[in-house]
Amino acid sequence: MSQENEMQRPVKCSGCGIKLQTGSKEHPGYIPEVAFEREPVICQRCFRIKNYNEASSVSVDQDEFLHLLSGIGEKNALVIHIVDLFDFEGSLISGLQRFVGNNPVILAVNKVDLLPKVTNWNKLRNWMQQRCKEHGLRTAEIVLCSAKRNQGFDRLLESVNELRGQRDVYVVGATNVGKSTLINRLISDYSDLTQELTTSRYPGTTLDTVKIPLDDGHYIIDTPGIVYPWRYSELVERKDLGAVMPENPLKPAVYQLNEGQSLFFGGLGRFDFVQGARQSFTCYISGTLKIHRTKLERADSLYQDHRGVMLSPPGIDDVDKLPQWQRHEFRIGRNSQTDLFMSGLGWIKVNGTEGAVVAVHVPRGVKVLTRPSLI
Repeated sequence: MSQENEMQRPVKCSGCGIKLQTGSKEHPGYIPEVAFEREPVICQRCFRIKNYNEASSVSVDQDEFLHLLSGIGEKNALVIHIVDLFDFEGSLISGLQRFVGNNPVILAVNKVDLLPKVTNWNKLRNWMQQRCKEHGLRTAEIVLCSAKRNQGFDRLLESVNELRGQRDVYVVGATNVGKSTLINRLISDYSDLTQELTTSRYPGTTLDTVKIPLDDGHYIIDTPGIVYPWRYSELVERKDLGAVMPENPLKPAVYQLNEGQSLFFGGLGRFDFVQGARQSFTCYISGTLKIHRTKLERADSLYQDHRGVMLSPPGIDDVDKLPQWQRHEFRIGRNSQTDLFMSGLGWIKVNGTEGAVVAVHVPRGVKVLTRPSLI
């Protein structure tokens, strides 16, 4: 391309107004070189929304995201917050309430297809309501759904109809929680996409959202996905994502352990039963991740000798790319019905009633906590 033509290239997307760039598909404003020859010149994200009803999420960190939302409390808005059931605490935006003000929030809980069909869904909703309350988030509605199975979206659309009124709809969520699938469904149900996409730039930030026009003059506002560094899905190599994020319903793995035994989850984490009477522990993790049992006294040497090979993923080439492991110890009370949660890897249910001292070893920075049992 001649220098003259290069200089005549548009610098902003005519759909959403964001600055165009050819360097990174994961970042806002990406456009392939050949797309500059098209009319109109729009970024890949707008192109997909216009032509395929496909909203491809771009991502930001939490500080940028919360800055992006500043002022939403003064607007008349409906907020849909989509979270990942498998990584509930890791994908919940705990600081959201102070930004949304009195606007209603629908919590769309994705990936419910991972749980057994016999799950008591009312109890599950109550559990989630309690978790949200502890994080200071008020929800107008909790909708259980599965983007993969296309379950629950009719109920979600009913909730949107009931609560929207004359409001714009903001969709928020972390990366890898199924936000794009939800956006696509909203687009197909509420928008004919005959109008050009417009931009919404909040005061004081250069990061753009995408406004998708609805038939009644209001908008779906697609916000960038938030990158939470404490989730395994943000830490592992892309090729190992399948081992961490389950595709199929979880098959609980129950282990009867004596004090002084350990479980390795591939080469990604370790659980130690430090002290307590013999009891069972149920592991809810991806079925593609192998669990190895060993004695606690041998666990350190086993990891040093076999990480990246028997204890994998990560493979031998990637094992040093993860942060160093950090040990977290917990004292589980008697009759406490407790889960030990590791953000993005899953959770371990403590089944015994006598109490226990346990520990987990995960890469430094991964969110680990105890919570009332989900199941």
